[in-house]
Amino acid sequence: MDHPVIRQPYQYARTALVEPDWRRLPGWRQVTEAQWRDAQWQRAHSVKNARQLRAVVGDLLTDRFYDELAADQDDFATMPILLPPQVLNTMAPGAPATPAAFTEAFLADPVRRYMLPVRADRHPRWPSHPLAERDSLHEADMWAVEGLTHRYPTKVLAELTATCPQYCGQCTRMDLVGTSTPQVAKTRLLLRPADRQEQMLDYLKRTPSVRDVVVSGGDVANVPWPRLESFLLRLLELGSVRDIRLASKAVVGLPQHWLQPRVLEGVAKVAGIAAGRAVNLAVHTHANHVRSVTPLVAEAARALLDAGVRDVRNQGVLMRGVNDTPEDLLDLCFALQGEANVLPYYFYLCDLVPGAEHWRTPLHRAQHLQEAIMGYLPGYATPRLVCDVPRVGKRWVHQAVEYDRERGISYWTKNYRTGLDATPDGDGDGPQAALDRRHPYYDPVDTLPESGRRWWTGSSAAPHPAGPSHPAGPTRTPDPARGAR
Repeated sequence: MDHPVIRQPYQYARTALVEPDWRRLPGWRQVTEAQWRDAQWQRAHSVKNARQLRAVVGDLLTDRFYDELAADQDDFATMPILLPPQVLNTMAPGAPATPAAFTEAFLADPVRRYMLPVRADRHPRWPSHPLAERDSLHEADMWAVEGLTHRYPTKVLAELTATCPQYCGQCTRMDLVGTSTPQVAKTRLLLRPADRQEQMLDYLKRTPSVRDVVVSGGDVANVPWPRLESFLLRLLELGSVRDIRLASKAVVGLPQHWLQPRVLEGVAKVAGIAAGRAVNLAVHTHANHVRSVTPLVAEAARALLDAGVRDVRNQGVLMRGVNDTPEDLLDLCFALQGEANVLPYYFYLCDLVPGAEHWRTPLHRAQHLQEAIMGYLPGYATPRLVCDVPRVGKRWVHQAVEYDRERGISYWTKNYRTGLDATPDGDGDGPQAALDRRHPYYDPVDTLPESGRRWWTGSSAAPHPAGPSHPAGPTRTPDPARGAR
């Protein structure tokens, strides 16, 4: 019996991954495959400024683009430019080789939108939310020792470095990560790496309630492997640690790093010891658009799995103009899960950092997207869309306890206490107060109805928005007892 074809809102079609031909760009016409696969060549030829970008693309980008890029760097950017060839090569892969057409395709490219922002991307009235903060998640305020954020009852975040192989414009750790920009004088880790790691390990020895350690930065791909391996082996000596997660966007942005034989040998050594002690070792990476997922990314993920890593998981960021449609999210997830052996895990609402207003999506949009992607992917590979609420933590987007759509304010509660709950500006008025208090989160102002935009503009209850001359937003001074930055 023939069954009628049912038209679905999203139509799945398996699509092979493609590595764009880097030789289409004038500056890379003589680059060999061996060079392209070499991690050191990738790092040495990363683009850090407009001059180096012009050396790669030649006259394919018009002066208009470079003017917009310079204006953004001067007035808005919170992150420096750092683009490995692997990342730049995924931008506008099929664009015509004429300057006007190539420039238009490059400007419209979703990977370019967050990896190489220009002034025209920013919202002219609301480049930052009025309540944007440099450390919007208050991670430094929850440092147990320098670089070790103890935010959840059983989990910690260990920041081993303040650098990455590539810098994303919307970075949630823009306060710390990367070099300074005209807008942001970055804070700094002060301890020597060995001393910082020693303090972290000592704290974990004294705190057996912590069973899960996310090793991050920055990006662990920028930690010299011998130092990272030493830290991981010492973590594995702690019987209380049962989960270790390595955070590295480089699986996507610089897969060549994770394909180096010496690195894979080290991963296999650590993974073997972890398996022998029944510790779950996983790698978390960061892809935001299907164009980022290439055969080299799949090869790196497969190599990590073959070396003994339990999972390679993706933690993306939900961003307007990048992946804020059901089709964009599902295309990406099917490429990750079906073609690259990377498990779709989370998509975060873009955090309330300065300069991010044009990327952020309102909560109701995220709720719609979560509903729209259900039923297409296997349950275990259907990502959760989450809101990382300041002073609360990760919450599924449907967990808001109240939502004022007009003013774009949602309210959230938590079921555990953090170190902030004992501080004067926290919930210090009783042990139950921390669990009862409602914490606000804010939609981007330009997505609100006119009445809501007027409220944020003129109400005494809302600060006036930061204009272009004040894109950095409020700052905070960490508690010296928790480690200065």
